[in-house]
Amino acid sequence: MGLLISPSVLNADLSRLHEEVARVSAVADMIHLDVMDAHFVPNLTFGLPVVESLLAGTEIPADVHLMIEDPDTWAPRYAEAGCYSVTFHIEAARDPGMTARAIRGAGARSAIALKPATDIEAIDAYLPFLDMILIMTVEPGWGGQPFLDTMLPKVREARRRADDTGLDIWVQVDGGVSEDTIGPCADAGANVFVAGSVVYRSSDPSATVQALRTRAEAAAR
Repeated sequence: MGLLISPSVLNADLSRLHEEVARVSAVADMIHLDVMDAHFVPNLTFGLPVVESLLAGTEIPADVHLMIEDPDTWAPRYAEAGCYSVTFHIEAARDPGMTARAIRGAGARSAIALKPATDIEAIDAYLPFLDMILIMTVEPGWGGQPFLDTMLPKVREARRRADDTGLDIWVQVDGGVSEDTIGPCADAGANVFVAGSVVYRSSDPSATVQALRTRAEAAAR
């Protein structure tokens, strides 16, 4: 289980999405796509047609994070479209186990996300159907928020639960990830890191991704 960097395009220039993804595709492991519906979260981004268009023009694996009201219906469709990983929120799903299995059945890795206030115990029944646990380290909906270090014990507990299954379940962190915060996340057991504003607000996104990887690897050692 290696350390993976998944830059988020939330703070990129969405009018030039293919070009923005290309800026990091040589150094990133995945590209993180935040799908927001202005209902589950207050922000609105893009949906399945945009993701399908992006997939047609890039080879980097798509790491999709659905912040929407009806993931049970939509999550499998993103998997069918060719996304590598599809994450849905446990707070929004009517049947998380069914949805996780449907994502896998459509050929993608399945993942559940938890808001900061959601107890880690909420995922216990679904661990056999998961490939990744996403711990939100900010309130979902907006990029550029400060990292909530109070979530580090939750990251550590997610790693413990994942390891206890004996399965290869990744632990992802999303929100406020920077060169200062990625180390503590890696030390707590995260191995997948979503970095948005720190990457796309830098003058050299590719170099920033490489710097983040170096910090994470040093902390993991």
